Amino acid sequence: MAKLLDVDTYLGPEMKSTGEVMGVDRAFAPALWKSLVAAGLAPATSGKVLVTVADKDKPEVVPIIEGFHWLGYELVATAGTAALIRALGVAVTEIGKLADGDQSILALIRSGQCAAVINTPTLGKTVDRDGFLIRRAAVEARVPCLTSLDTALAVVTALRASAVTQTVAPLAEYRAARAVAAAE
Repeated sequence: MAKLLDVDTYLGPEMKSTGEVMGVDRAFAPALWKSLVAAGLAPATSGKVLVTVADKDKPEVVPIIEGFHWLGYELVATAGTAALIRALGVAVTEIGKLADGDQSILALIRSGQCAAVINTPTLGKTVDRDGFLIRRAAVEARVPCLTSLDTALAVVTALRASAVTQTVAPLAEYRAARAVAAAE
């Protein structure tokens, strides 16, 4: 996406199923973490997470916010999402919207302090909309940008698993464990 200028990075269903890497482990969360690392999309283990989601997505984003907070990330959000985060009793830094003439959201993404961006699209895909510009800035700054809340929740789950333990084993060892289980 970084090579395709003026193109929204939001992926439709036909592109979500296209992958380039694989993570192997005995459980989903560690396997996902390995695939994120291999794809270069793993969030830094600390820093700021920018959260700006459409109103319709606010109820679904709560466990993701709580997960990033539990992992020790600093949360940054636009006004509506910041209000939701405060209502959860979680500290948040509020940041202005591009549509209001505030460019600090792009400066944050480009600063190197942003570990990840969670941004769900609203209606419209014009290049002057906040979401489009935020997603473009994230791709260009090589900051993981999560536009699907089910994926964001899986990333939080993977981060939690990676915080506990990480193991690497030869593929044959994973196959051997399955063969033993099937024989029993």
